[in-house]
Order: sequence, then C-alpha cells, then structure tokens
Amino acid sequence: MKTRAITGFFFIIVMLASVNLGDYVFGAFYLLLCMLCLHEFFGLNIKSGIAPNRVPGFVTVALIFAGFTLIDLSRVNQLPGIDGRHWGNTLLFLLPISFSAIFIRELFRISHSPFTNIAYTLAGIVFICVPFTFFHGLAYIQTGVDHNLHIPLGFLLMLWANDTGAYLVGRSLGRHKLFERHSPKKTWEGFFGGVIISAVVGYVLSLYFKDLAAIHWIVMAVIISFFGTLGDLIESMFKRSINIKDSGGILPGHGGLLDRFDGFLLAAPIVYTYLYFVVNA
Repeated sequence: MKTRAITGFFFIIVMLASVNLGDYVFGAFYLLLCMLCLHEFFGLNIKSGIAPNRVPGFVTVALIFAGFTLIDLSRVNQLPGIDGRHWGNTLLFLLPISFSAIFIRELFRISHSPFTNIAYTLAGIVFICVPFTFFHGLAYIQTGVDHNLHIPLGFLLMLWANDTGAYLVGRSLGRHKLFERHSPKKTWEGFFGGVIISAVVGYVLSLYFKDLAAIHWIVMAVIISFFGTLGDLIESMFKRSINIKDSGGILPGHGGLLDRFDGFLLAAPIVYTYLYFVVNA
C-alpha cells in the first residue's frame, strides 16, 4: 500500500506538470505516453501468441499524433516561423505508406494467422493513438482561443475523482455488481458514487476556470464517468481474454500505464466530440 501511495503521488505530480508546462511539453509528453501505452498493448499481444507489426505501428502512431499536433499548434500561432499546418498535413499524407507497411510486412513473415497480426496492430492504433490525439486536441478546441490547458487539466482531475469516488463508495457501500463477468469488484453503488463525486469536482472547477459554463463542466464529468467506466471494463475484458492481470509493471503498485489510462481511452474522444458540437455550436 505504501508503494502504491508513493507511486500514485509522483504519477499525479508528473501528469499535472505535463499540462502546466506549456504547449511543447504537453504535446511531447503525451506523444511519449501514447507510445509507451502502445508498447504495453503490443507486449500483451506478444505474450498471448500474437505478433503485431510493431515498427510500422509505432511509425503510424507517431505520424497521426505529430501531424494533428502541428496543425493544432499552427492554428493558435504557437509555431513562429514554421508552417505547422503544411508540415502537419505532410505527415498525415504519409499515413497510406505506413498503413500499407503493416499489411506488406506480413508477406515476408512466417505466420499462421497474418490477418490476426494485422488486426491487432490496427486495434492498437485505434484504441491507443486516437484517444491520446483527441485528448491533446482538447487544449485547442475552443474557437477564438489560442489554447486552453484548463480543459485537459480539468479532464484529468474529473477522471481521477471518478476513479477515487467509485473505489471509495464501492468499497464501503457496494452491494450490486456492475459487470461481474469482466470486473467482479465494480458495483453500481461505486459507479454512481464516482459520477456524483466527479460532477462535484466539475462544479468546483467551473468556479475557478471560467472558460466553460458550469453546466458544461458537469456534463463533461458525467461523460467521463460513464465512458471512463466502460473503458475500464473493456480493458479488463481484453486482459481476461489473454489471461493477464496487469498490463505492465512500469508503475509499482499500480500495474502498467494501460491500467491507469483505461478510462481515458473511451472518454477523451467523446468529451472532445461533445465540446466540438455543443460548446462551439
């Protein structure tokens, strides 16, 4: 428990610092996290006997994340003297080559299930890279605003509030199983406790961060709680399907990075979609 608490403390410090140290640190840090999570995902596949195409997979993820990051930074004039949109589009137009490499590489490998390897490589790109790219985009989603790191910061705080609330309420009051087949410890009481505590944090954030109305912070909290829980269940389903308890050991007492970002993976794209269509409407 002591190791878990120390790891959790330093993890939170690093995560908060990454959001508060400016655009370049923010983008570089989440690209690194994206790559590390993909590394864990591919590693789990290898343990289960699947051979994902790691090199073209990593290249594809780097092109996607870096391409959209450059476009975001150019839109808010954070790249003086550099045509970020041009370079971002250039990287994105290289994607057909990297995607093709995922398929072509199987022609030169001896494998009984080449399309299984291809499918899991593509699944890693979609399941890991797309959410991280959307999360990074949250800082640049508001029209007429250069950049707003309050939104990704608030996202993380509400996500952690949901996880903590669900754990504490579920442990003390939990009686009815939420989805026992995939996660025996989760309960409906814990789920609603997480929603309420996350919503309270959303309201408190609205008192300090006036970038969004209170209702939007609260709706974001509910979205994060709902889809964050689903993301957690999906990652549990994946680990159970390959008989793995933890996604890795990079965080002592907490498992792997995927174990910490499972709720993030579904919630980030949905929150981005909500803000894009509702707040910017």
